[in-house]
Amino acid sequence: MRTVMHLLRWVTVGLLLAFTLIPLIFMLTTSLKSPIEIRVSGSLLPSEGIFLVNWERAFRNVPLPRYLWNSLFVGIMSTTMTLLVAVPASYAIVRFRAGGRLLPSWILGTYVAPPIVISVPVFMLMRSVGLVDQPLGLALLHMVANLPVATWMLMDFVRSLPLEVEEAAQMDGASHWGVLLRIVIPLILPGLVATAIICLILSWNEFLFALILTYSLRSQTFPIGISEFQGEHGLQFGEISAAALTGIVPVYVLAMFFQRYLIHGLTRGSVK
Repeated sequence: MRTVMHLLRWVTVGLLLAFTLIPLIFMLTTSLKSPIEIRVSGSLLPSEGIFLVNWERAFRNVPLPRYLWNSLFVGIMSTTMTLLVAVPASYAIVRFRAGGRLLPSWILGTYVAPPIVISVPVFMLMRSVGLVDQPLGLALLHMVANLPVATWMLMDFVRSLPLEVEEAAQMDGASHWGVLLRIVIPLILPGLVATAIICLILSWNEFLFALILTYSLRSQTFPIGISEFQGEHGLQFGEISAAALTGIVPVYVLAMFFQRYLIHGLTRGSVK
């Protein structure tokens, strides 16, 4: 029985791994095919040889490094601002019942609304304060969009902490801010890292607001750069695949580098 369970476990892991890697393999092989083979052939592997011109054209026709830098800058800035607001907000909601019972549900409910419904008011607001086509304006908007997710995640991590530790610190003379900075934040550090990575990925992949608020190379992000691979014969799928793989690499490297914190942070709040 134990052998069967062990076999089923590995089969399940293999299926999940294949489900995850097949899209990446498909993009990789597509980036190595000629344009004619991409549109005609249905095979997974290139049958006419390796076509590396797609990678050269991807970096020559579109300034991908600049788009990657803009996405990284906006993502780090928006994630930092999100955590600066979400950490004290989640602590106040859990420990002081700020907002009562309605606020936690309302926070998550704001994330359900489709972003397109607020696109026009957001553009008018950003234009009135001079933040259109500015990285700061896009970062502020990403912060507002990711704040419900970050606050909701951090609430579980704060809720899992023993209240006695905070009470002991208060008896020693620590203020509420002192308890938050010296006790709560170090204890929920894995959750902070997990939340930061998720917010960074959400900002990295965001397309709609970047399309509405940016129109020059100084502020346009990587998803906007991907949309520029349009030639006289339609979409350049080989170049798009090469560029998409380039944009995936930083996210995968970040997730692998913080893998221990990410797994521990995502499982801790739901287990304890």
